[in-house]
Amino acid sequence: MKIGFHTDAFNSSYFSFEKCLQWAKQNGVHYIECGLIDGVSWIHGLGYQPHVALYEDPVLLRRKMASYGLALSQVDAAYPLSGKDGPIRGVPYVMKSIQWANLIGCPCVDTTDGMHQPEGLTDAEAMELMKFSYGQIIEVAEAHEIIVNIEPHGYFTTKPDMMSRMLDFCDSRYLRMNMDTGNTFIAGQDPVAFLKRFIDHVAHVHIKDVSESLAAAVRGQQTGIAVSHCAIGDGVNADNIRQCLELLRDHGYQGVLSMECEGQGGPMIEKSLAWLRGTLRDLRIPIEG
Repeated sequence: MKIGFHTDAFNSSYFSFEKCLQWAKQNGVHYIECGLIDGVSWIHGLGYQPHVALYEDPVLLRRKMASYGLALSQVDAAYPLSGKDGPIRGVPYVMKSIQWANLIGCPCVDTTDGMHQPEGLTDAEAMELMKFSYGQIIEVAEAHEIIVNIEPHGYFTTKPDMMSRMLDFCDSRYLRMNMDTGNTFIAGQDPVAFLKRFIDHVAHVHIKDVSESLAAAVRGQQTGIAVSHCAIGDGVNADNIRQCLELLRDHGYQGVLSMECEGQGGPMIEKSLAWLRGTLRDLRIPIEG
């Protein structure tokens, strides 16, 4: 398996994307995941945001990343597709992200639904809306040979039966799932059972722990975690993560394990990296790169 990280670990540190590349090189990490920005903002333009804008040339950025020994495992285009504005805002954003991902050589684009039941829509209406949206998105994904992952992060996607229906929206090998160990747990699901049910669909994995205090306060009441303020291995989800890694190993998964946690400018994500490397060794899972 391969180890990577999401640059949202450095949101609070106001890192630039290039500073994230430097951190990765210093710590021997070769895969990176970032959010995509469709437009301009002052905080990104001034170098205080660790994500990438779609106006940035993907070929030139690919060359810069290669000079650091890095490649993108996934780009995050997770604008909620379940609401009324999903088709008009989310779909064009995801489509542009697919085209950009193709040019930079990134295999996956991440998508999801909203945190809450969409206002003004029944569940059935929202599901039909998303089915139509994913149909359009997958047509573009197939043309560019880019995997579109659905991440459990919202009202629909953290419910296993709903996720199953969503993964059947299109008969395409380019519609897959991004497993998230933290979001499934905080939503009140068993991450191990969730992964076991959908393991044939998994193309990318977020490794995320959950602090005891957060779990006690909101488990079963929220559908996702923006950034986990808990080092991987230090929380109440650590044993679930270990079992998920065993499941992935036994299933032959060889993709990226993307760490998602608050980085604290380095210390917390470095502690997470050490735990993940040590756990993979304990489980006799080879680490590529």
